[in-house]
Formats: sequence, structure tokens, C-alpha cells
Amino acid sequence: MIDKELITTIAERHLEGSDRFVVGCKISPSNEIELTIDSLSSVDIEHCITLSRAIEGELDREAEDFELTVMSAGIGEPLVDLRQYGKLLGHSVEVVLKSGIKILAKLDAVDETALTLSYEEKQTVEGKKRKQVVTVTRTYPFEEIKSTAEYLDFK
Repeated sequence: MIDKELITTIAERHLEGSDRFVVGCKISPSNEIELTIDSLSSVDIEHCITLSRAIEGELDREAEDFELTVMSAGIGEPLVDLRQYGKLLGHSVEVVLKSGIKILAKLDAVDETALTLSYEEKQTVEGKKRKQVVTVTRTYPFEEIKSTAEYLDFK
């Protein structure tokens, strides 16, 4: 079986100097390799084809047969790499906490330990009879977050 680390290392070497990076690599027992890449700007089909050819050029099909698919990270897929958060700053994201609570919010900031989100919620405001909609900004540590994905609003 082909080693996942080998594929990832080859891919990262070929992506060096660009804004593209490896997000994930899956290898089935029958050597079906799925390599997912992302970018701070965009990943088009030409990027995937070029990387696929570069990886295939470094592997020996005579030693071990394989099937290689290089793809870009899908919209709406959970984010798995800290670099993916950077391109979503200022955009809407859907965060699912480990407690099961879903939060639809704007991603304001991210660092190695936490996300800062802003969203609107109804709160009791002193001097008002009804709850008022206020913008809340909160920081959530990654330990409390189950998943984060880009949110697309089609309204």
C-alpha cells in the first residue's frame, strides 16, 4: 500500500512557493488516492491536473498500481486546516459546537487557539420592555468546536 505521508510530502514539495496547500489525503486499501488541496485565492482544474501529473511522475506504477484523484476542497465542507480560515475572514460561517449548538456568524478573527465570531441575537436591554437585537462578538476556543464550514446564503 502506498504511504499517505509520501503522497503528502510530494504534493507539499510541488506546491511550495504558491498559496496552495494540502488539506487532506485518503488512501483506500486498493490504492485509490484522494488528495485534497486548497488555496488562499482559488484552485482551478489546471492546478489539480499539474499536481496530479507531478505526483504520478514520482511514483512507480510498476512497483505498485494506484489511482490518483487530486481535487479542491469543496464549498460547505468542514475546514480542517488553519490556513483555510484565513480566506473566510469577514465572511459567513456555520460553526457547530461540541454541545450541538449551531452558530451562523461572521468570522472576525482566528488564531491557533480560537475563533472570534460576531452575530446578532435577541437580548434583554435595560429600559426596554422587549428583547432587542444586538450584535454579539464572542471568542470560541477550538476545543469547544466540532466543525466550521463556509456558509453560502442564496437569498
